[in-house]
Amino acid sequence: MSQQNILNILISFIDVLAVLLPILLSVAFMTIIERKQLAAMQRRVGPQVVGYYGVLQPFSDALKLIVKETVVPSQSNKVLFYLSPVSTLIFSLLGWAIIPFGQGLVITDFSLGILYTLALSSLGVYGILFSGWSANSKYAFLGSLRSTAAMISYELILSSAVLIIILLTGKFNFTSIIEQQQAIWFIVPLLPIFIFYFISVLAETSRTPFDLQEAESELVAGFFTEHSSVPFVFFFLAEYSSIVLFSCITSILFLGGYHFSLPEIGGFQSQLVSGLDSMVSDNQSVWQFQNIINLQSLILGLKTCIFCFFFVWFRATLPRLRYDQLIEFCWLKLLPVCVAFIILVPSILVSFDIAP
Repeated sequence: MSQQNILNILISFIDVLAVLLPILLSVAFMTIIERKQLAAMQRRVGPQVVGYYGVLQPFSDALKLIVKETVVPSQSNKVLFYLSPVSTLIFSLLGWAIIPFGQGLVITDFSLGILYTLALSSLGVYGILFSGWSANSKYAFLGSLRSTAAMISYELILSSAVLIIILLTGKFNFTSIIEQQQAIWFIVPLLPIFIFYFISVLAETSRTPFDLQEAESELVAGFFTEHSSVPFVFFFLAEYSSIVLFSCITSILFLGGYHFSLPEIGGFQSQLVSGLDSMVSDNQSVWQFQNIINLQSLILGLKTCIFCFFFVWFRATLPRLRYDQLIEFCWLKLLPVCVAFIILVPSILVSFDIAP
């Protein structure tokens, strides 16, 4: 192997680490932010012992779980028991490979990025199904069946919402979709589609009110009831990594991604831009500041935080649905409306001759 090939491999490895380490840190801080936010909504204090204001609590919890003993049930399939949490975490982290954090800031600018994301979300079902089956536990098996049924059902709604965006833009690439939202964010003309999409994302990530597999009063902890120590950490990281990933994808598809351009509503954007121009007279200083701190990545991060807040807010306020209500809501209510929009949106595009 030549020195050039070794150098290319090292550069690729550093690129992956540069994306992976901040993501794992954001997942850790997502847990503490959720706990503090839930505590504030319920008039509690929340974690505040480990570190300043409880900031180091996630690292303390991770260390506690890692040093615990891994208990493997007898009569379980040990290969799948260990493989399922690892595969679930890998599939949730692989989705970050095609996320554009700014212009040119992407590991792989894949032309079929949306299809890649949908394929990974489908593969994540296998880790959950195998974890419930391999544990040789009734609770874990029932939890995995519920979770698999919900994820497969709501994947239809997710795919339908994404299909409408593909029909509107004619692109499968995330960067191209972001560039087409410079004039107006897609959340403005496609607000009903956004609502269906976000409901399906809640079900896909198994969050309240769709966390049927974690119904504590019935199934103890769902599909990872028998998992402890490091395998449990992997499931935990995979869940919160998926939450942050889908929040980021939602901001890309509906809020313009890393672009700061706002929807032109009542001249608000023009007033804001003129106000910023009057505040900053020296464009050279703005350019230098943007070189030091990547503003596009910060904008994408702020938009992602908005949807992460929605995840926590819904957990604090909404009650859990029954299993039959969950499936009925998907197949009898959401799916017919999504199919109607799939017919309506192309019809409007063709009628006004604005199809891509």
